[in-house]
Amino acid sequence: MKTRLKIPKGIGKGALTSYIHTATLCTTDLNGYKHFYGDVMKMGFDKVPLTEKKKTQQRTLWNIPENIDYDMYHFYRPTVPSLIQLRVLHLKTPTPHIHKSYSSYELGSFSLGFPTSNAKEMDKRMQEFDVNAMAPMQLGDIVRANGDKGHYLETIYKGPDFLHCVGIERVNYPQLAPCDPVDGFGGPGYSAFVAKDSDAEVAFYTDVLEHYILFDSVWEAAEDGALGVNSGTPFRFCGIYAPEAKQNHYLLLDFKDGNMVDTGVQSCVPNQGLGMYTFQTQDIDKVVQNAKNKDIKIVSEIQVVSDYILGGGKACVLETPNGFYIEIFQED
Repeated sequence: MKTRLKIPKGIGKGALTSYIHTATLCTTDLNGYKHFYGDVMKMGFDKVPLTEKKKTQQRTLWNIPENIDYDMYHFYRPTVPSLIQLRVLHLKTPTPHIHKSYSSYELGSFSLGFPTSNAKEMDKRMQEFDVNAMAPMQLGDIVRANGDKGHYLETIYKGPDFLHCVGIERVNYPQLAPCDPVDGFGGPGYSAFVAKDSDAEVAFYTDVLEHYILFDSVWEAAEDGALGVNSGTPFRFCGIYAPEAKQNHYLLLDFKDGNMVDTGVQSCVPNQGLGMYTFQTQDIDKVVQNAKNKDIKIVSEIQVVSDYILGGGKACVLETPNGFYIEIFQED
């Protein structure tokens, strides 16, 4: 069975792989997810029908131990189906949490981004639902290559399982991902990761997935900034996009003050939190060969799958140098 939602593949012309198509999260707190992503962020959600046979196949693909049982839910924004789909595994068997706190110094999956065309209305809604923020809304500058200047409004909210959920509006500029044309809500439209070995992580996306770097520079953390790190802390900030994509991109942060924290829990499924991205491809064999050429760990080999969100095809799972899981899917 497949969702009735018509979800674009997201593969640009001539591209090997898509933008981030789906993000997989694991949790024991289903009600918290329904409240935050459903009630607050206005996403729709469906329970995915699963047989025991299907779960056995999924456990093999995603490297989930046999003793871990779960239900599955699909969260989505029905008015903008090109945004990142959320595949949520509701765990009946608790697993360790990827994060112990909202500290930006903790390594691993960091955020989901929720671009909006009305940040002030989003912030008002967050306050009405008592969603806490890392810091008050910030106004920043955008400077284009031609010298034109603009502004952005940004707030980092505290999502379930210590995931940061970023509300951001670019004033008089195109948003970072499409938004609902009526209420201005959007997202998930990108995702970020904190890496210890950022060079290796970037190389995975450029050399294995064949994405490109749009920007890559060292910033300094603002005083009383939403990241909550020491003022003036230098950090690498890198943006990586699939060819021709204008949304669902990947951001990488690497703090350079020596204070990053390893929680001891790998940033992958079935640990609780954001543990896997899915990328569509037109040539799964080429992706796997790229991975082998770069000595990337192959968690599961190519196998036939039938997925509620993705449909029927072939899939495998790779592990990035910093331990994150990447599902590669090729539709029949």
